Amino acid sequence: MTFDLARARAETRGCAEVTHLNHAGASLMPAPVADAVIDWLREEELTGGYETANRHRGRLEHFYDATAKLLNCHRDEVAFVENATRAWDMAFYALDLGPGDRILTAECEYGSNMIAYLHRAKRTGCRVDIVPSDKHGQIDVAALDSMVDSHTKLISISHIPTGGGLVNPAEAVGAVARKYGVPYLLDACQSVGQMPIDVEAIGCDFLSATGRKYLRGPRGTGFLYVRYRWIEEMDIDPPLLDQHAATLVSESEYAMRDDARRFENWECYFAGKAALGTAIDYALAWGMPAIWKRVTAVADDLRAKLATVPGVTVTDQGLAKCGIVTFTKKGEDLPALRQRLLEQKINISVSTGSGSRVGFDRRGLDAVVRASVHYLTSEEEVDRLIAAIR
Repeated sequence: MTFDLARARAETRGCAEVTHLNHAGASLMPAPVADAVIDWLREEELTGGYETANRHRGRLEHFYDATAKLLNCHRDEVAFVENATRAWDMAFYALDLGPGDRILTAECEYGSNMIAYLHRAKRTGCRVDIVPSDKHGQIDVAALDSMVDSHTKLISISHIPTGGGLVNPAEAVGAVARKYGVPYLLDACQSVGQMPIDVEAIGCDFLSATGRKYLRGPRGTGFLYVRYRWIEEMDIDPPLLDQHAATLVSESEYAMRDDARRFENWECYFAGKAALGTAIDYALAWGMPAIWKRVTAVADDLRAKLATVPGVTVTDQGLAKCGIVTFTKKGEDLPALRQRLLEQKINISVSTGSGSRVGFDRRGLDAVVRASVHYLTSEEEVDRLIAAIR
């Protein structure tokens, strides 16, 4: 079926203002999502925050149903968290790691996650071991399999690295995790919203994601998936609790919730939570397979055209590539290039080693331009970027 690009752009008011190629940073919200936020906040202004939430309890609850449909899980396995990093942290710091325990991760792991690994290693004596990449730049699944031993207590990777266009083989990693019974934490910050995600097929125990990127939701929104057996059988203990996540039974006892909401806070961005449900509905209405097909076609077109520009080197790796397109340009400072494009109302970003330190260091990269496309990106916008880079 032909993708209705005209409709996608008509329902995105920002398309009339900018050439937005920074969807991996924060996408342009579609009109229904932006209106959901604005209308909620206006109602809070006029009638009160508690009262607005009470009137729209169904919209808040719908977030869990929408997310469950998106991930192919149960609504009780979903927690609303203010961003993907905090969602990831809530799962990671809940896991029991001690001296000699091993964390296995990928070369292209997100910098914030690496900091957390090293933080736990410093505090608990656990070890962080990096699985090498294969010839395509993605995590080497065979090497991962050979590295798992009795001390391995966590496999944790980013599905799509922030500083490159590759898609790590999440399902193959999940097969290794299941084979050895090792917990598996997947950072899906860049993958949820641009490609179909099925936690049953992937086999992850935990998955974190944000609303602001490819889901096209508001900033300050995200979620955490927790496989139910970790709640029911393992009784996983979050690093933080409040009287939403648990109930005070007496002066000496509390009881945690029996669902993933034990990872939530009572106070949250209510307008964003309701609007994130709207954003997920909006994505599902387009169809995740259709979105993925459109995104990869646009990204492949951009890579092909970048390869014709003198001085430009496309730096994306991986057998499977996504909507994130990265490159360098000889003779031009990348932050200056970003600013030059911004002055022409073209939004891109620059990824530095801070976000992909290990992978960049091992590849000899300091920084790359990141132009991230989405299903609403037009061929004219791609051509405008190419002309500006030339």
